[in-house]
Amino acid sequence: MTALPILYSFRRCPYAMRARMAVAVSGVHVELREIVLRAKPPEMLEASPKGTVPVLLLPDGRVLEESLDIMRWALAQSDPMGWLAHDDQNLILANDGPFKQALDHYKYPHRYGLTDGIAHRDAALAHLADLNDQLAAALYLGGVQPAFTDIALFPFVRQFAATDAEWFAALPLPALQKWLAALVGSDLFIQIMTRYPAWNAGDPPVLFP
Repeated sequence: MTALPILYSFRRCPYAMRARMAVAVSGVHVELREIVLRAKPPEMLEASPKGTVPVLLLPDGRVLEESLDIMRWALAQSDPMGWLAHDDQNLILANDGPFKQALDHYKYPHRYGLTDGIAHRDAALAHLADLNDQLAAALYLGGVQPAFTDIALFPFVRQFAATDAEWFAALPLPALQKWLAALVGSDLFIQIMTRYPAWNAGDPPVLFP
């Protein structure tokens, strides 16, 4: 049997979520290794010393350490839903840069010496309002169905919404809220959020998807 790519992942990490979603929709099989962040396996750290997930080890020895690279790699192998046709790099940069920074300060204010994260929460609303405006014209950023940009952004918007779900639900962002609910309830997201035991050396391989 040909060796499979190995994907180190952590179920609740938004970067790992979007990588798993792209791998799952591509249908490309990998060996999934679920990790515990406080006890990262030495095999992962040897391949990727920075110690963040996701990490994809390819059979040819290459290592992909960035979630977007893993998404694009998987979809380059197989893209049955045409996700790569909508890869809005400006929106993704805004999400991974200013929005993610505001999200972290909002969700974890004490890490940054803040009493609360309200100012950063409110700063993030400009990004969300822009997404809402775009989604008012179509169900998804990719049009009538989710595409690369939707999946790249979705786990972070989900994390923001869950920080104070009642407050988020009351926002005047109906298109964004509908988009988020559809993705959270999708078969694809439910599939990639399956719980797996933490991987240990010697465990039988877990095939994904």
